[in-house]
Order: sequence, then structure tokens, then C-alpha cells
Amino acid sequence: MKIKQHCVQPVLCKISPHADDRPDADDISLLVIHGISLPAGEFNTPYIDDLFMGCLNCQSHPSFSPLEGLRVSAHCVIFRTGQLVQYVPFNRRAWHAGVSEFQGRERCNDFSIGIELEGTDTTPYTEAQYEALIAVTKELLRTYPKLSLERIVGHEHIAPGRKTDPGPAFDWSRFRAALYNA
Repeated sequence: MKIKQHCVQPVLCKISPHADDRPDADDISLLVIHGISLPAGEFNTPYIDDLFMGCLNCQSHPSFSPLEGLRVSAHCVIFRTGQLVQYVPFNRRAWHAGVSEFQGRERCNDFSIGIELEGTDTTPYTEAQYEALIAVTKELLRTYPKLSLERIVGHEHIAPGRKTDPGPAFDWSRFRAALYNA
């Protein structure tokens, strides 16, 4: 796995319409880990892809009505199988963090990379997901010098009280140990 021209190679790269230019394209200094499932608690559905590509039919499931008109994306999604799909090149701003703050700096989307793991706060993430996340994180750390192990957080850490993902099911100790031992 390599990053070339701000895209992970070789993986499927789709271009989400829900992204724009960063205020400073060189300021990529935070990695945010998320958890997502659509509908909540259901896996292997087309709905995450549909949401990030702007074509989610909000009539297709009763729980989707609050998503009507929502424009969100992440740089990458890692599905339960370990498949990684990229939706936004890393030099562009994905719309993943919402109202957020890290070390006194607001608008984390401006300077962060967002990676979604298909899952829930309480369902253990898969071995394949950890392997893919560790591999892409190592490559991100090599490619973007302002990123560091200390600047990898969960959505819950930058939007406390508003967000809880990736939640207690995410094994931070395991993830960090794999990065420290790289």
C-alpha cells in the first residue's frame, strides 16, 4: 500500500461530491477515526457508499429520514472485510468531523484526515479492519510529516458529548501498539 497523489494505491477511489479545498492544503496534521453503520448496527449494506456519494435514498429505511439533505464524507472507509475505499483525496477537505476541536483549534475538517470503520461503538471491529487501518495509518504517517502518533484521535475525542465513535469496541491499545512497533 502506497499513497500517490494523495490517494491510496491500489484501492478503489471514488470521488465524493461532499468535499472541498482545505484552507491550507499542506496542513494535514490530525487523523480522526470514526465508526459508522447504516442502518445502525447493520453491516454489508450499500448505504454508507450511497451516503458519501450523495445518492442515499432516505425513503429506503425508516431510520434514514434524519439524513435527508445531509452532506458528509470521509477520506476513506474500511469495511468489515478489510476493504478500503477512498472517497476524498487526502489533500482535500472531507466533511467528516462536524463541529469539532483539537487542542484549542476548531474546525478539524480543515486539517484532518477522516477514516470511517464500518461498525458500531459496541461491536468489536474485525481483524481485517485493524490490519487495513494499521497499514494505511503507517503510510499516512510516512507521507504527511505533520501527522504523529499523538495526533491520532477518535471522533469522540474532538466532539465530546456530541459523538461517541469509534466507541469502547475500538481497541486503542492494540492499534497504538502496532504503530509504535512499526
